[in-house]
Amino acid sequence: MMAAFILAFSLLTLLMFFVSYCRSLTASSLHTTISEDVRDVTGIQTRAAGRDYARVMQILQLCPDRPEDRSRLQIVGAYYSFLNLLDQGFAKIFPNVRAWAEEERAGCAHFAAVALGRRIALNREMLAQQVDL
Repeated sequence: MMAAFILAFSLLTLLMFFVSYCRSLTASSLHTTISEDVRDVTGIQTRAAGRDYARVMQILQLCPDRPEDRSRLQIVGAYYSFLNLLDQGFAKIFPNVRAWAEEERAGCAHFAAVALGRRIALNREMLAQQVDL
């Protein structure tokens, strides 16, 4: 019985750390505005919504990879999946969960859109270097 309690407590603590880490990742990108290029490509008008995440990720997969973004995007993708699971499982019981999960999914979409903007900028720099040669 005590072992099960310790396991449950450890898993809950790990989950809390995961959520706080993911929230800090998405919050770090909220101060960065989405570039006009990203808005043109993705169709995002003013602010990213949770439903934009899948489209932005599809476009991100078409761009050359930036190694420094890879692990962060994977972690945010896992967080987005967790939020979807949480929304499907608890939204009917706790209505506030749906609003919170949607706000967090919008943060994930914004994070992905900012990463797409960095990749577009990197591609432009690489193209400019090729033209200069």
